[in-house]
Amino acid sequence: MHPADDTARAAPRDSADDKDEARGSILVDRELAAALGTALRATPGAPPIGRDQVQPASVDLRLGPTAVRIRAGFLPGTTPVEERLRALATSSLSLAGEGAVLERGLVYLVQLEEELELPEGVRGRFNPRSSTGRCDVFTRVLCPGHPRFDEVPAGYRGKLWLEIAPLSFPVRLRRGDRLCQIRLQRGRAGLTTDELRAVYAEAPLLFIGDRPLPLDEARFDDDGGLELSVGLAGRDPAGWRASAHTDVLDFSGERAHARDDYWEPVRASGGGCILAPGSFYIFASRERIRVPPHLAAEMLPVDVGIGELRNNYAGFFDNGFGWREDSAGRPSGNGTPAVLEVRAHDVPFLVEDGQVFFRLRFFRTSGRPDRLYAEGRAGDSYRDQDLTLARVFR
Repeated sequence: MHPADDTARAAPRDSADDKDEARGSILVDRELAAALGTALRATPGAPPIGRDQVQPASVDLRLGPTAVRIRAGFLPGTTPVEERLRALATSSLSLAGEGAVLERGLVYLVQLEEELELPEGVRGRFNPRSSTGRCDVFTRVLCPGHPRFDEVPAGYRGKLWLEIAPLSFPVRLRRGDRLCQIRLQRGRAGLTTDELRAVYAEAPLLFIGDRPLPLDEARFDDDGGLELSVGLAGRDPAGWRASAHTDVLDFSGERAHARDDYWEPVRASGGGCILAPGSFYIFASRERIRVPPHLAAEMLPVDVGIGELRNNYAGFFDNGFGWREDSAGRPSGNGTPAVLEVRAHDVPFLVEDGQVFFRLRFFRTSGRPDRLYAEGRAGDSYRDQDLTLARVFR
């Protein structure tokens, strides 16, 4: 069934917090690949979905041919997206060929090249891809008829739209560029705190340098997550701040831009630094992370009461991030730091080494994927990252 418009076709929203919901899992690559062309398919006129879009527990989604500049973002509800566009659109840009420049500080809406026909009981969540967040391009997915961003209810059939707002740099985008991902799940996939403790007891998930962080030193929250901190000490620079008034950023050009044309180094004298209000920063976590092959993880904010910060636009970790195995299949290595995307709000704000910055929540997947994170990937990945900027910078 191909919907003729964006009139609401959403099934009643399932609550991930429903205590009666069955134990579930996030689908892995072989199930996602099997769903291409059915539950997840190309819109009419779009190229078929490529197998290279399928990640261990997520699928990259592509921009369609037109970006519409809008006066304001909006929450999708019962009003069709096309009707909202007639009221809010100011201009449109073709993303075909060499694409178009989306200006800093403006808001755009792009229909994605993929649409959904989900089975009952299968719902979806969206997140920006890592490079999207590290380029300070704010995105969120709109599902027509569903009054929440970045999620799609079980049984949904219809189109998907992506709101895009470049916040630090003007950005050139092209049709087919991949700014966001979808993950599909059945039931309630999040681990409980007790389940996560049991996983950690089998093999440490966090390291400080080369030292495994003992179970009794790890900070567990009450929602099946681990609290992690920012790492400033021992790094020079300790972070990067986006420069003002830069040239256009070519999003799809790997190593197309010199780092120093877009970023300024941040030093942490005495283990701390002060963030300027409104500026965008890249830092790395103090802890090094391992995501086991049978799990995925999501980076989430901590209680806003501990700081005037907005962090972590892109925070999904596919199975096997930071994970390595020896010849006998046993876990080895000391994990990989997470990269943090940070913006201070209203006042200058001091951050210090070891300050709690985010939570890492873990989720069951339906099994070990055929390929773990970065395995068999043709281009660069962030597998060996530390304080690593987006791939567009050299």
